[in-house]
Amino acid sequence: MDTQSGTLDEALERLHATGPEFRGFLSNHGPMAVEALVRHGQARTVHRWLDRYSAELEDVPSARERITDANWQEALGDPQRVTDWTTYFTHAVAERPWREVLAAWWPRLLPGISGAATHPVIRVGHAVRTLLEEGEEEPRIAELAHAVGYWAARHTTLPVTVTPSGTASPAAALEALPHVLDQQVSVVQGLAQLPGTPGWAAAAEAVAAPQDPEAARDQLAALVRAATHRYVDYAHGDAILLVHAATAPNAILRTLPVLPRPLWAPSLHAAWAACAALTSVYSPDEALPPLRAGSLTPEEVFARATAHGDAHAIKLADTALDVTSWTPEGDDRALAAALRSQELIPPEG
Repeated sequence: MDTQSGTLDEALERLHATGPEFRGFLSNHGPMAVEALVRHGQARTVHRWLDRYSAELEDVPSARERITDANWQEALGDPQRVTDWTTYFTHAVAERPWREVLAAWWPRLLPGISGAATHPVIRVGHAVRTLLEEGEEEPRIAELAHAVGYWAARHTTLPVTVTPSGTASPAAALEALPHVLDQQVSVVQGLAQLPGTPGWAAAAEAVAAPQDPEAARDQLAALVRAATHRYVDYAHGDAILLVHAATAPNAILRTLPVLPRPLWAPSLHAAWAACAALTSVYSPDEALPPLRAGSLTPEEVFARATAHGDAHAIKLADTALDVTSWTPEGDDRALAAALRSQELIPPEG
């Protein structure tokens, strides 16, 4: 095991002794942030970062009642059962290949992507990327069980159904979305306004529907790029929650390779609905002044995110580097989005 992989496994083992939330509702970003730090060559900073971050975390919640294949529907979406769910999935991935478990549960969990402001699916995406690219060590499989368990416990459906049926690109569709009346609210309160927002459903459904799995994958990548680019102009609406408009679709994009192809289009639909909802709830009308990355390299941008220290800034930089890597010429606006998050989100430490 190389030093970087060992550092990640040590960090995950530390984090699995803590709960997925703290202070009542804040998500534990530790597993996602440390995975991104290790991936981008910042393994030496992980334990120092975790020492500071873990001071805020809480113990694993007490178990309530065993979840089984017969009674799981009763516990779906119950945050009080999060430890029961983690136990269930820990046993599941011990008995069957993790890919098989994830493929079986993906269509059950996908409608609840908006739970906990999309943090659970983002955590799943980081876990899957590690398993695919770094190997299937036990702490990494355990992390997938924790991530999927958190998603099951926080499973929350949107209050409006979105069925893409138009011709618009993700970028054009995001631009055309109407905004909710009151944006100074929690995620739950913001989402509750969507059904009463004039024209929202029609605008959300104007995005093009993919014709095949490859088109769904490409459109999902286009959505990640569009949401990342929009962050440069509109992040001041909510610099933290609008991070998720980009990182949640990217988590699903990272997971597509292990999913059956018939699930790719539904995955795009769910990602689009969650991204559109967050965009409408938190995007302001006026754009910020332009910002450019200039001569900064992707590595330098991520190093700045590491020094900044906030988990959301680290995760957005991670997604920005993905977007940048998709074209030979790079992507200045994606890197600028990472810099914008460092500008607007208070630094840690």
